[in-house]
Amino acid sequence: MSVDLATVKRVAKLARIAVSDAEAQKMQGELNTILGFVEQLDEVDVAGVEPMTSVVSMSMKKRDDVVTDGGKADDIVANAPATEDHFFMVPKVVE
Repeated sequence: MSVDLATVKRVAKLARIAVSDAEAQKMQGELNTILGFVEQLDEVDVAGVEPMTSVVSMSMKKRDDVVTDGGKADDIVANAPATEDHFFMVPKVVE
């Protein structure tokens, strides 16, 4: 895949980047180089390769997914001017 000058200018406009014609030509070469590298990566056979989170073999740290109140309700409402049963109390604003 090759990027032409019109595509570079369109992408720059969509990204709201002001580019001159000289900068657009430089970007065209850079984008074509990047896309060429991506095409090379597409040729690599990854069949049978497991997804990795790191180059070092390690297991993911996981925690139990349990619902709690956090145990900090008193700390959270400690500085509030008015509270009731661990909830903030606010004045009525709609009549």
